Amino acid sequence: MSKKLVLITVFGLFLAIPTRGSDWPQWRGPARNGIWPEKGIIQKFDTPQLNIRWRAKIANGYSGPTVAAGRVYVSDRVTTPTQTERVHCFDAMTGTKIWSYEYECKYEKIEHRDGPRTSVTINENRAYSLGTMGHFYCFDAATGDVLWSRDLDAEYAIRMPTWGIASCPIVENNLVIAHIGGKDNASIVAFDKANGKEQWRALNDPVSYSAPIVIDQAGKRVLLCWTAERLVGLAPGTGELYWQHEFTPGRISQNIASPVFSNNYLFVSSFFDGSLLLKLNPDKLAVEKVWQRKGLSERNTDSLHCCISTPILEGDYIYGIDSYGELRCLDLLTGNRIWENLEVVPKERWANVHLVQQEDKVWMFNERGELIISKLSPRGYHQISRTKLIDPTEGQLGQRGGVCWSHPAFAYKHVFVRNDEELICADLSAKE
Repeated sequence: MSKKLVLITVFGLFLAIPTRGSDWPQWRGPARNGIWPEKGIIQKFDTPQLNIRWRAKIANGYSGPTVAAGRVYVSDRVTTPTQTERVHCFDAMTGTKIWSYEYECKYEKIEHRDGPRTSVTINENRAYSLGTMGHFYCFDAATGDVLWSRDLDAEYAIRMPTWGIASCPIVENNLVIAHIGGKDNASIVAFDKANGKEQWRALNDPVSYSAPIVIDQAGKRVLLCWTAERLVGLAPGTGELYWQHEFTPGRISQNIASPVFSNNYLFVSSFFDGSLLLKLNPDKLAVEKVWQRKGLSERNTDSLHCCISTPILEGDYIYGIDSYGELRCLDLLTGNRIWENLEVVPKERWANVHLVQQEDKVWMFNERGELIISKLSPRGYHQISRTKLIDPTEGQLGQRGGVCWSHPAFAYKHVFVRNDEELICADLSAKE
C-alpha cells in the first residue's frame, strides 16, 4: 500500500525558487565529486551555534538531502503502524512540505535498520529514489506523481548485503543506473530513465555500498563501479566491460566510500581492506596498479582505511578520514603518511566526517553535528572556524550519544542537513 500527500500550491512553489545559486541534485553534489562550486560564501562563523533558517520534522534515515529547482528531497522510515519508507519534498527556502510519498517496506535480514541509505537523485524534473530493500521509484519531481516503479529485490533476486542497498543510482544520458547485486548477471542494471524499462545488465558481483561515478577516459565515457570484489570500468550506454581490477575483501566487504578520480588517478579506500590507487591510461581503456596497502587490522591501519567518508585527491596528496576518525594526509604516489590530525572528530570506531571542497577551503561536517571551515595542505590541517549545526541522534548509531552520518547538501549558499528528527537549513551566504 502506498500513498502521496501534496501540501502546497504550484503558485507557492514558484515563489520559493531562488534566483541564484547552484543545485545539489545528487550524491556528493552537482558533478558527484564532493565539490561545491558556489561563490559568495562566508569565510568564518560569527557564532558557536549557527542560526537556522528553517526546520522540518522528519523521521529516521541515513540518506542525505539533495536540492534542485528550489526543492529539497530526503527519505526516511517509520515503523508504526506498519514499516514504511517515505520520500519527502520541501521548499528549499521555507521548509514547507510540497509532497510526500510512502510505501510499505519490511526490513528483513539486514542490520542497522534506521532507514533508507541512498540520496534521491534529481534529473530533468524526475526524482529517483532507491530504498534499503530495493524499492525503486521515479517521481515527477515537482508534484510527487509516480512515473514508474520497480521492486528490484523481487525482480532481480538481490543478494542483500548486511546493511541493505546503499549505492546511490546515477543518471547518464537517457539511463538511470543502479548497483544492486542481483543474480543472473544483474549486479549493475541500467533502466530507461523515462519509463523504467531495463536497457542492460552486467556482472555477477555481490553489491557493495559504494556509489558509482562516470568519468572520461581515452575519448569514452566510463562508468566506474566498485563492487564487493573489484573495480570495473563499463560502457555506461551498454554495460560492456572495458577493464577491471581485483579488490577482494579479506573478511567482509565494507566498501562504502565512492571512488575518487583526479588527473588520471583512481583511488578507493575500505574500512577493513585498506586502499588502492590505480592509474588510468589516457590513450586506451586500461588501468595499472600504482600501489595497494592494508594494515594489520581496522585498528592498526596502514595508509588509509576509510569507513563512510569519501576522501579527496588534491595535487600530489590524498586527504581522508581513517577508521577511527583520524584525518590523514598521504603522498599520492606511495601511500606514505605525511601527517595525521585528531582534532576534527572525537576518536571512535567508524567516526565520520564528510569532506566537501569549496574554492580553496574544505568544509567538514562531522558526526557530532558540527560544521567546520578548514584548509588542508601537505603542511597540515588548519581550522578556520567551527560551529554547531544539528544534534546527533541515536537511531543511526546507538552509541556515544548518537551520530550524524548523513551527507550534507550545499546549495543556494545554504547548507541542508538531517538527523533522525529533523531536516534543517542554514544560510552560509556572505553578507554584502
